[in-house]
Amino acid sequence: MAIYTIRQGECILSVAYKYGFLVDTLWNHAENAQLKQKRKDPSVLFPGDEVFIPDKQEKTEVCATEQKHRFRKKSVPAKMKVCLLINDKPRANKSYKLQIDGIWKENAKGKTDGDGFVEESIPPNAKDGRLVLEAKSGEDIYILKFGTLDPLDTEEGVKKRLFDFGYVVDGDLSKAVKAFQKKEGLDPANGTLNDATKTRLKERFGQ
Repeated sequence: MAIYTIRQGECILSVAYKYGFLVDTLWNHAENAQLKQKRKDPSVLFPGDEVFIPDKQEKTEVCATEQKHRFRKKSVPAKMKVCLLINDKPRANKSYKLQIDGIWKENAKGKTDGDGFVEESIPPNAKDGRLVLEAKSGEDIYILKFGTLDPLDTEEGVKKRLFDFGYVVDGDLSKAVKAFQKKEGLDPANGTLNDATKTRLKERFGQ
Protein backbone atom coordinates (compact mmCIF):
# COMPACT_ATOMS: atom_id res chain seq x y z
CA MET A 1 0.00 0.00 0.00
CA ALA A 2 1.07 3.60 -0.51
CA ILE A 3 -0.01 7.22 -0.22
CA TYR A 4 0.05 9.13 -3.49
CA THR A 5 0.20 12.94 -3.48
CA ILE A 6 -1.77 14.58 -6.27
CA ARG A 7 0.07 16.93 -8.63
CA GLN A 8 -1.44 19.50 -10.99
CA GLY A 9 -3.11 17.74 -13.91
CA GLU A 10 -3.93 14.55 -11.96
CA CYS A 11 -7.16 13.12 -10.60
CA ILE A 12 -8.52 9.80 -9.35
CA LEU A 13 -9.02 8.65 -12.94
CA SER A 14 -5.40 9.15 -13.92
CA VAL A 15 -4.06 7.71 -10.65
CA ALA A 16 -6.27 4.62 -10.94
CA TYR A 17 -5.05 4.13 -14.51
CA LYS A 18 -1.42 4.55 -13.43
CA TYR A 19 -1.66 1.91 -10.69
CA GLY A 20 -3.93 -0.50 -12.55
CA PHE A 21 -7.14 -0.05 -10.53
CA LEU A 22 -10.70 0.72 -11.48
CA VAL A 23 -11.72 4.25 -10.53
CA ASP A 24 -14.37 3.04 -8.06
CA THR A 25 -11.83 0.82 -6.30
CA LEU A 26 -9.83 3.86 -5.22
CA TRP A 27 -12.60 6.44 -4.91
CA ASN A 28 -14.80 4.18 -2.76
CA HIS A 29 -12.00 2.75 -0.62
CA ALA A 30 -12.56 3.36 3.10
CA GLU A 31 -9.13 4.99 3.44
CA ASN A 32 -10.15 7.61 0.84
CA ALA A 33 -13.50 8.40 2.45
CA GLN A 34 -12.30 11.74 3.85
CA LEU A 35 -10.95 12.82 0.45
CA LYS A 36 -14.20 11.77 -1.23
CA GLN A 37 -16.23 13.76 1.28
CA LYS A 38 -14.02 16.84 0.83
CA ARG A 39 -13.73 16.91 -2.97
CA LYS A 40 -17.01 15.24 -4.07
CA ASP A 41 -15.83 14.80 -7.66
CA PRO A 42 -13.09 12.23 -8.50
CA SER A 43 -12.10 14.20 -11.59
CA VAL A 44 -11.46 17.46 -9.69
CA LEU A 45 -8.72 17.21 -7.09
CA PHE A 46 -6.21 19.74 -5.76
CA PRO A 47 -2.39 19.52 -5.78
CA GLY A 48 -1.35 18.14 -2.39
CA ASP A 49 -4.44 15.95 -1.93
CA GLU A 50 -3.45 12.46 -0.79
CA VAL A 51 -4.87 9.24 -2.24
CA PHE A 52 -4.52 5.88 -0.52
CA ILE A 53 -3.31 3.16 -2.90
CA PRO A 54 -4.12 -0.35 -1.61
CA ASP A 55 -2.10 -3.45 -2.35
CA LYS A 56 -3.31 -5.43 -5.32
CA GLN A 57 -5.11 -8.66 -4.52
CA GLU A 58 -4.24 -11.83 -6.38
CA LYS A 59 -7.20 -13.57 -7.97
CA THR A 60 -7.26 -17.22 -9.05
CA GLU A 61 -9.44 -18.49 -11.88
CA VAL A 62 -10.21 -22.19 -12.33
CA CYS A 63 -10.07 -23.19 -16.00
CA ALA A 64 -10.27 -26.43 -17.90
CA THR A 65 -7.03 -27.67 -19.45
CA GLU A 66 -6.39 -27.95 -23.16
CA GLN A 67 -8.94 -25.24 -23.91
CA LYS A 68 -8.62 -21.62 -24.90
CA HIS A 69 -9.76 -19.04 -22.37
CA ARG A 70 -10.17 -15.30 -22.84
CA PHE A 71 -9.48 -12.81 -20.05
CA ARG A 72 -10.44 -9.23 -20.66
CA LYS A 73 -8.94 -6.33 -18.77
CA LYS A 74 -11.54 -4.01 -17.31
CA SER A 75 -11.02 -0.32 -17.89
CA VAL A 76 -13.14 2.77 -17.89
CA PRO A 77 -12.22 5.65 -20.22
CA ALA A 78 -12.56 9.20 -18.99
CA LYS A 79 -15.21 11.48 -20.44
CA MET A 80 -14.53 14.90 -21.88
CA LYS A 81 -17.51 17.24 -22.02
CA VAL A 82 -17.03 20.79 -23.30
CA CYS A 83 -19.60 23.51 -23.93
CA LEU A 84 -18.65 25.96 -26.68
CA LEU A 85 -20.17 29.43 -26.59
CA ILE A 86 -19.73 32.66 -28.50
CA ASN A 87 -21.27 35.85 -27.09
CA ASP A 88 -23.01 33.62 -24.52
CA LYS A 89 -24.76 31.69 -27.29
CA PRO A 90 -24.04 27.99 -27.90
CA ARG A 91 -22.05 27.06 -30.98
CA ALA A 92 -24.66 24.51 -31.99
CA ASN A 93 -24.40 21.94 -34.79
CA LYS A 94 -20.82 22.82 -35.73
CA SER A 95 -18.46 20.20 -37.15
CA TYR A 96 -15.41 19.38 -35.04
CA LYS A 97 -12.41 17.06 -34.81
CA LEU A 98 -10.34 16.23 -31.73
CA GLN A 99 -6.64 15.65 -31.12
CA ILE A 100 -5.45 14.07 -27.84
CA ASP A 101 -1.80 14.37 -26.74
CA GLY A 102 -0.70 15.12 -30.29
CA ILE A 103 -2.65 12.27 -31.92
CA TRP A 104 -5.84 12.79 -33.88
CA LYS A 105 -8.43 10.69 -32.09
CA GLU A 106 -9.87 8.02 -34.36
CA ASN A 107 -13.58 8.57 -34.97
CA ALA A 108 -13.51 11.69 -32.74
CA LYS A 109 -15.31 13.92 -35.16
CA GLY A 110 -18.90 15.01 -35.49
CA LYS A 111 -21.07 17.97 -34.65
CA THR A 112 -21.72 19.87 -31.45
CA ASP A 113 -25.20 19.29 -30.09
CA GLY A 114 -27.99 21.88 -29.93
CA ASP A 115 -26.52 23.35 -26.73
CA GLY A 116 -22.99 23.59 -28.09
CA PHE A 117 -21.64 20.53 -26.23
CA VAL A 118 -18.93 18.13 -27.37
CA GLU A 119 -18.69 14.86 -25.45
CA GLU A 120 -15.96 12.29 -26.17
CA SER A 121 -14.22 9.40 -24.42
CA ILE A 122 -10.53 10.03 -23.76
CA PRO A 123 -7.71 8.09 -22.03
CA PRO A 124 -7.72 8.59 -18.22
CA ASN A 125 -4.14 9.85 -18.37
CA ALA A 126 -4.69 12.35 -21.19
CA LYS A 127 -2.95 15.69 -20.64
CA ASP A 128 -3.57 17.91 -23.67
CA GLY A 129 -6.24 18.28 -26.31
CA ARG A 130 -6.82 20.29 -29.46
CA LEU A 131 -10.43 20.79 -30.52
CA VAL A 132 -10.85 22.16 -34.03
CA LEU A 133 -14.24 23.68 -34.80
CA GLU A 134 -15.59 24.86 -38.13
CA ALA A 135 -16.09 28.61 -38.41
CA LYS A 136 -17.10 31.14 -41.05
CA SER A 137 -13.49 32.21 -41.48
CA GLY A 138 -12.17 28.64 -41.60
CA GLU A 139 -11.47 26.93 -38.27
CA ASP A 140 -11.40 27.90 -34.60
CA ILE A 141 -8.95 26.01 -32.41
CA TYR A 142 -9.48 25.38 -28.69
CA ILE A 143 -6.50 24.21 -26.62
CA LEU A 144 -7.55 21.89 -23.79
CA LYS A 145 -5.66 21.05 -20.59
CA PHE A 146 -7.12 18.00 -18.90
CA GLY A 147 -7.06 17.61 -15.13
CA THR A 148 -6.09 21.23 -14.43
CA LEU A 149 -9.45 22.40 -13.06
CA ASP A 150 -9.10 22.95 -9.31
CA PRO A 151 -11.97 22.27 -6.85
CA LEU A 152 -14.66 24.92 -6.51
CA ASP A 153 -13.91 25.36 -2.80
CA THR A 154 -10.47 26.81 -3.66
CA GLU A 155 -9.74 30.32 -4.90
CA GLU A 156 -7.92 28.95 -7.95
CA GLY A 157 -10.94 26.81 -8.81
CA VAL A 158 -13.23 29.84 -8.72
CA LYS A 159 -10.78 31.90 -10.78
CA LYS A 160 -10.46 29.30 -13.52
CA ARG A 161 -14.22 28.93 -13.91
CA LEU A 162 -14.83 32.68 -14.02
CA PHE A 163 -11.91 33.18 -16.41
CA ASP A 164 -13.37 30.61 -18.80
CA PHE A 165 -16.61 32.59 -18.74
CA GLY A 166 -14.69 35.70 -19.80
CA TYR A 167 -14.41 37.53 -16.47
CA VAL A 168 -11.25 39.38 -15.46
CA VAL A 169 -9.84 37.57 -12.43
CA ASP A 170 -6.52 39.38 -11.96
CA GLY A 171 -6.37 41.49 -8.83
CA ASP A 172 -9.54 41.76 -6.76
CA LEU A 173 -11.49 38.51 -7.30
CA SER A 174 -14.59 39.95 -5.66
CA LYS A 175 -15.15 42.22 -8.70
CA ALA A 176 -15.41 39.21 -11.00
CA VAL A 177 -17.67 37.42 -8.51
CA LYS A 178 -19.92 40.48 -8.28
CA ALA A 179 -20.13 40.75 -12.08
CA PHE A 180 -21.08 37.07 -12.29
CA GLN A 181 -23.72 37.50 -9.56
CA LYS A 182 -25.27 40.46 -11.38
CA LYS A 183 -25.38 38.65 -14.69
CA GLU A 184 -26.98 35.60 -13.09
CA GLY A 185 -29.51 37.67 -11.13
CA LEU A 186 -28.21 36.51 -7.75
CA ASP A 187 -29.09 38.52 -4.66
CA PRO A 188 -27.13 39.96 -2.98
CA ALA A 189 -24.64 40.81 -5.74
CA ASN A 190 -21.94 41.98 -3.35
CA GLY A 191 -18.90 40.03 -4.53
CA THR A 192 -19.03 37.57 -1.63
CA LEU A 193 -18.54 33.99 -2.71
CA ASN A 194 -21.49 32.45 -0.87
CA ASP A 195 -23.03 29.00 -1.30
CA ALA A 196 -25.67 30.22 -3.77
CA THR A 197 -22.96 31.72 -5.99
CA LYS A 198 -20.88 28.52 -5.85
CA THR A 199 -23.93 26.43 -6.73
CA ARG A 200 -24.78 28.63 -9.72
CA LEU A 201 -21.16 28.66 -10.86
CA LYS A 202 -21.08 24.86 -10.72
CA GLU A 203 -24.38 24.61 -12.61
CA ARG A 204 -23.18 26.96 -15.35
CA PHE A 205 -19.73 25.41 -15.64
CA GLY A 206 -20.81 21.79 -15.33
CA GLN A 207 -18.61 20.78 -12.37
